[in-house]
Amino acid sequence: DVQLVESGGGSVQAGGSLKLSCAASGDTARRYCMGWFRKVPGKKREGVARAHSDGSTRYADSVKGRFTISKDNTKNTVYLQMNSLKPEDTAMYYCAAKTGYCYTGGMDYWGKGTQVTVS
Repeated sequence: DVQLVESGGGSVQAGGSLKLSCAASGDTARRYCMGWFRKVPGKKREGVARAHSDGSTRYADSVKGRFTISKDNTKNTVYLQMNSLKPEDTAMYYCAAKTGYCYTGGMDYWGKGTQVTVS
């Protein structure tokens, strides 16, 4: 079974940066489509970024130019570098993985999340 564990969340002032990490079991990060999502209470979950196993990436318009998703296959870890953070980026951030085509459909596996608060 795929296990995903997020870390790196915290509190930061607007304009600051944070880097989230997602440690994946086995060689999930290399073989699977990996994504970052975020959820605010009372709102729908939002897709933030996805990274295909072919190396391509896609981002939500709200984070383009500020967030970067990357993988370290040697560490089986996926990262989300978040720069120029805004209060509206405050959310619980989740790492997720799926098999098959990366850029449509839901994810198959989820982590438990890490909280990001921007003030």
